[in-house]
Amino acid sequence: MLSRNIPEFLRHAPTPGVKGFAVLAGIEASLRGTLVSVWPLVMYQAMDEDAARVSLVYFLAGIASLTWGLMVPWLNRHVPRRWVYTAGASLYVIGALLAIRGGAAAPFAMVLANFATVTVFVCTNAYVMDFIARHDLGRVETQKLLYSGVSWAVGPVLGVIFWKWWAPLPFLIAIGFALLLLTTFWVLRLGNGKLITRARAPVANPLAYLGRFFRQPRLIAGWLFAVVRSSGWWVYVVYLPIFCIEAGLGDGVASAAFSVSNAMLLAAPFIMRWMRVRGLRQAIRTAFACASLAFLFAGLGQVWAPAALIGLFAGSVFLVMLDTFGGLPFLMAVKPAERTEMSAVYSSFRDVSGILTPGVAWLVLLVAPTAGVFVAASAGLGVMAGVAGRLHPRLGAPRASGSAA
Repeated sequence: MLSRNIPEFLRHAPTPGVKGFAVLAGIEASLRGTLVSVWPLVMYQAMDEDAARVSLVYFLAGIASLTWGLMVPWLNRHVPRRWVYTAGASLYVIGALLAIRGGAAAPFAMVLANFATVTVFVCTNAYVMDFIARHDLGRVETQKLLYSGVSWAVGPVLGVIFWKWWAPLPFLIAIGFALLLLTTFWVLRLGNGKLITRARAPVANPLAYLGRFFRQPRLIAGWLFAVVRSSGWWVYVVYLPIFCIEAGLGDGVASAAFSVSNAMLLAAPFIMRWMRVRGLRQAIRTAFACASLAFLFAGLGQVWAPAALIGLFAGSVFLVMLDTFGGLPFLMAVKPAERTEMSAVYSSFRDVSGILTPGVAWLVLLVAPTAGVFVAASAGLGVMAGVAGRLHPRLGAPRASGSAA
């Protein structure tokens, strides 16, 4: 009799769907969106307003995050995925608490936040590939961005406003969103994902799967797209605020521009329709080429400061487009038995870009002003436009059977 009074969703866990992953993405976007414009200002303040030192801190943080991300699959072999996800989300809380302490603890706080992002990203991608059919991956990405749009649009501006009002406030808000993320994850009851049995025993070396990655050109191309796209965002988020302060435009202009750019995420369904009409290869190539031209224009900011703002804002529109469909080449190429491992490889794009961008920026700043960083980013985006041209013309198009190519 007692079992009849238990709600159905508690007795039988529903199969996770597109909406569930979109809700998780929306909550995490609220957390990260609140802090994304705050971190560069905190680091700039902690490093005595020295852009080169900020670049060095981000460079070292990127190395630490990359190392951590590549070890997540090894951790997942010894710890159930639900607990790995829980630990990752908990790092958001610990990092925020360290950030509230401030001072010398600020760089370590940012590193822990990066660890949290990487861990949650790896686990979420593995869950998506477990529970979502291959031909629905585009719909998942669209819904995730749609649910995240408002958070990314208003979060950066509100985060800076809250930080100026009372420095600990944005981090306390982030802690609240981290706890909500954990609660939602456990309510969705994703468990440990689907068990895929390999034909052979898993390798002992946690980095051995990198060899399989480097033997698959489509995975490499998809990963490179993500790295350079992320580098473009790094330049926009980190170096535009620094440029605005140096040029006398103020520290709130860049965060406002970033928020408006992210409002484009709400157009994700229309962006996906645009991509389907032109094909995945042509869409990726066009977006990278246009972003490259926009960042190149931003380099004129050294002689006319508003050019940097205009150029990077225009470039961010194409970065949002790449956020919408740029990850599909990688996700479509992953084999079922390698979901966790390849999710870890893919997640490394964030950390590699976090190493590459400040590393290149540090070198550029030795010989050029901050606007030179925008020109360097333009060169990288242009190279990716060329790589995109080598993708298969029918990549992402439906097959006769109805599955995605």
